[in-house]
Parts: sequence; C-alpha cells; structure tokens
Amino acid sequence: MTVQAIVFDIGNVLIEWQPERFFDRVIGAERSAEFFAAIQLHEMNDRVDAGEVFHDVIAETIAQNPDWADELTLWRDRWIEMASPVIDHSVRLLRALRRAGHPVYALSNFGNETFAIAEPEYPFLEEFDKRYISGALQIIKPAAAIYEHVENDSGIAPGGLLFVDDRHDNIAAADARGWKTHLFEGPTGWAERLVQEGLLTPEAAQ
Repeated sequence: MTVQAIVFDIGNVLIEWQPERFFDRVIGAERSAEFFAAIQLHEMNDRVDAGEVFHDVIAETIAQNPDWADELTLWRDRWIEMASPVIDHSVRLLRALRRAGHPVYALSNFGNETFAIAEPEYPFLEEFDKRYISGALQIIKPAAAIYEHVENDSGIAPGGLLFVDDRHDNIAAADARGWKTHLFEGPTGWAERLVQEGLLTPEAAQ
C-alpha cells in the first residue's frame, strides 16, 4: 500500500532526549547514577506523558524523596536542557517531506506542560499536519489505543502510515497493527528509507 502519511516520534528522533547525560554533566556521573538508581525517573516521566500535571508529579516525588529535592528541582526547572539538542538532519527530512506534499504527523509521548515548554524552543513542532501527543490523549505508546486513535482520526488505513520511532516496543506495537515502520538509529538510515519508499529524492533527503 502506498504511504499516505509519515508519522514522526519526537524524542530521540527530532530532539535528543537524554536525561542521564544532563545529570552526568551537572551533578557528576557518580551522583547522577545514584539519583537514577534511587528514583524511578522514567516511570515519573511516563505519568507526565500520560497527562498528569508536570509540576504536581514533581512536587509529589520531592515530598516522597526529600533527600533528592535538589536534583528533582533541576528536572523541573531545567527540563528543556534534557530535551536537546535538535537532530538537525531529521528536521530537514520533516520539512522536505512537507515541501514534497506528503502529510506529516507527530505521534509522541510528551506531557502537556513539557510540550508547551518545548514549542517556543523548537518551532518545527508547529509544522506537523496533525499532532498526536500522549498527554493530551491521556494514552502513551505502546498502548494499542493510541495507534488506533491515529488511524481513526486521520482516516488512513494502517498500511498507509509510515512510522519512525527509536524504541523497539513502540515499533512492535505499530507493526502489530499493520503500519509500515522504521526503527530510528540515526537520521541517515531514516533518510535512506524515505528515498527507498519514493517519498524523497536523494538530493531532498540530504
């Protein structure tokens, strides 16, 4: 089936998301390792991505873990530094697809408040034809319901959707529904896939 829309994950596809790297740099690798071992930070982040209020989740986690209040405050106040830098080649591919007339969607696990923080920093986040953000939908990947929502809202059958994501579980869930998929391991491979699919010329994919 011909690709009718290209669906981008955001974190680690368009913007690097490496909280451990941020904390290694700011508080040192040893303290950072202790922090990530002591606090279920990725689970905390999943709650935000599922629609809970960012500041409320952080405040609750601080109350439960007062010894880590300084580090959790850094997570709250300097969140944008963890969601950086931009993966420039991926953004060029997004824009090249749109110039070529292909609908481009976002399907991302992202909190409502954190997405609002990111939008002014990364103007390309406003360039999608449709955005499916987990915080707004209150469903996170890889739950089947979020993929079903994309299908129903877009009116595109699964085989007409090409989805790029950096996580194996998210790709597997899309595969199970019959989507075309690409596991993101860098923008060069993604560019090659877009050329193979006939969506971009080699020149446009640079």
